[in-house]
Amino acid sequence: MNAQDLAFTVHDGDLKAGNSTPGSVTPTMCSNELYTQALGYFNSLKAPAAFTPGDNDWTDCDRPSNGGFNSRERLDYQRQVFFSNKFSLGQRRLVQEVQTTPLCLGVTGAVPCVENRRWTVGKVTYATLNIQGSCNNLCDTAPDPSEYAARNTADIAWMRETFQVAKTRNSVAVMFISQADPGWDLTDGTRAPLRDPKTLAQTDGQPDGFKEFLLAFRDEAIAFRKPIAYVYGDSHYYRVDKPFLDAQGRRIENFTRVETFGDNAPNGTNDVNWVKVTVNPRSREVFSYQPQIVPGNRVAVPSP
Repeated sequence: MNAQDLAFTVHDGDLKAGNSTPGSVTPTMCSNELYTQALGYFNSLKAPAAFTPGDNDWTDCDRPSNGGFNSRERLDYQRQVFFSNKFSLGQRRLVQEVQTTPLCLGVTGAVPCVENRRWTVGKVTYATLNIQGSCNNLCDTAPDPSEYAARNTADIAWMRETFQVAKTRNSVAVMFISQADPGWDLTDGTRAPLRDPKTLAQTDGQPDGFKEFLLAFRDEAIAFRKPIAYVYGDSHYYRVDKPFLDAQGRRIENFTRVETFGDNAPNGTNDVNWVKVTVNPRSREVFSYQPQIVPGNRVAVPSP
């Protein structure tokens, strides 16, 4: 990434796998060392580096295999390490707008959701949202409905405010970056929650930590009318498509889902790659995407 002239970079969550890796020479539990390592990676990037947390690095930290930590405490710690001021990470810093209203819950009570960030570059508005896989903290080892409810309210408010800011600035497009794949329809049960695309109700019987956000987001997306990209990692399967439908089952054409790479394949596939986004404010779609396959990580067809 440092070999390319990038305006900025964004990591969409998961600093580690869902469980620790026995015998690893680098930290894979939710210890302080994990976040110190990640901070070093981010600050090795020449371009400004944004980050939004993932479930593997806080909501899943209460698993015994990850050290049995308190999830809220691990998120509080990440807020100190990565989000202590209004600047991005990286060797060049980018000033970001921060959600400072104390809507989220930490160990001691209400705290600002300082991980939710926003910035505008080249007539496009970008924002991060702390939305988590594994039911958005409503399932797994130690579900936390109170934490979810507070953060969900904060995310919806930040999302709505971002659309309003984009309209005020006459931005030509908006890009949101979060960690979770919330599920968009009934076709993707191996990677995401199954969801009725018209009502957005989850249909697989699991706790639904996304419906309220998706309903609010759909209203805003239709009203915005300009291009919207929603970028996330979670199930780590690279794809760019348009799975979002309105309440009548019609495709929302100005919305694009972008799922990025991630290394989670048990068959030995090394999917540690990245996605380069080209932004042209004068083009109709604004965004175009190019997967960047790291030559040293190729497995089935090694580099020549």
